[in-house]
Parts: sequence; structure tokens; C-alpha cells
Amino acid sequence: MLLLIDKPKGITSHDVVGRVRRIFNERRVGHAGTLDPNATGLLIVAVGRETTKTLGLITTNTTKTYIGEIKLGTKTDTDDSEGKVIEEKDVRSMSEKEVLTILDTFLGKQSQIPPIYSAIKKNGKKAYEQARRGIQIEMEPRDITVYSLKLLSFDSPILTVECEVSAGTYIRALARDIGEKLGTGAHLSNLRRTKIGDYSIENAVKLEELRKEE
Repeated sequence: MLLLIDKPKGITSHDVVGRVRRIFNERRVGHAGTLDPNATGLLIVAVGRETTKTLGLITTNTTKTYIGEIKLGTKTDTDDSEGKVIEEKDVRSMSEKEVLTILDTFLGKQSQIPPIYSAIKKNGKKAYEQARRGIQIEMEPRDITVYSLKLLSFDSPILTVECEVSAGTYIRALARDIGEKLGTGAHLSNLRRTKIGDYSIENAVKLEELRKEE
């Protein structure tokens, strides 16, 4: 069985898997496409031996669509709102026209340096675990594609965008790089995933509703 879950804020993707295991009394449960604890939205969960085998097919070369809020003028060490503020700038003079011009430059194939605070393994250990211990690590760039990047609103210092990106793209890193190009610095303040390939959040069930239908 394949479930489309609308993950709430404040829990990990692994927490969702744990709850599904308890609800269905099934040990073989997996998920496709990890969401950070503070991100919400579509999480694909497979229940049962045969279905979990298909998860790799679902995520390979599959685009993902997000709605993200980017806060200009504030850089953090994690590139999101959970991190320590490392730089602040005044962005009151920033115009929507300037923002639109910069967003257009992020369309297409490009290289992206993942956040240091990520689950990517470096020297056999997760990068964020080493970063938390103060170990200096260098992240290698990876090839990504931004298929679309639309400005939904700009209410300084917050700009809200909708983007469709290739698998492996970090929206936190995209927010960071947008801030760098604007010369203001930025971090991702909110994130919601709305699509994974042909799967849409419109067909997802909220986790609390899934418990009610146990």
C-alpha cells in the first residue's frame, strides 16, 4: 500500500514512518523524499514488503514542487530559521523588480553546494553531526535543475516562491544563494512540498486523520 501523507511541522519523516508502523502494525514501512522537521507537505509512505521495494523507482529522476518563504537580510548557519544568525542587513530598499531579475538567473541546470547541516555523509559520518561538533567540512557541489521558479508574493523582508526542482535539490541552499545574489543574505523561513512527480498534496491525508481511520 502506498500512502500520501501531509506531514505536519515539528516532527521528522522518520517519526511519520514510526506512527504508520504502529497504526498498521506493519514493520516494513518506508518513505520517499525526506522532509526537514520544520517543513510540511507531501511525504510518500510505503507499507508492506512489496511496496517498499518500489520507493526507489518513485524518487529516481522525479521532480519535486515546493512553496517556500525566504527571509531576506538574515543569514543563518543552517540556511533555515532553526540556525544561529550569522549576518543581518537592511533590505527595506529592495524592490520586487530586483527580486524577479535575480530569480530568473536560477532557472535551468546548475551546480549547488548543499548545506553543511544536512544528512549527506562526509568521511562516513553525517555532515550535520560533524558541523554540530565544530568540525570544519567542505561540501562538494552537485548538479541540479530548477525547472520553474515563480514569485508568489513579496512583502519585505519575506518573499514567497513556488519552485519545481530536480531530485537532490536543497531549497535551503536555493534560498541562501538567492540572498547572496541579491546582496542581502537570506534563509528559508518556511517550506511546504506540494508535489512529487505526479503525486500531489491534494490527494494526501493528514497524519491525525490517518490515526482516526485506524
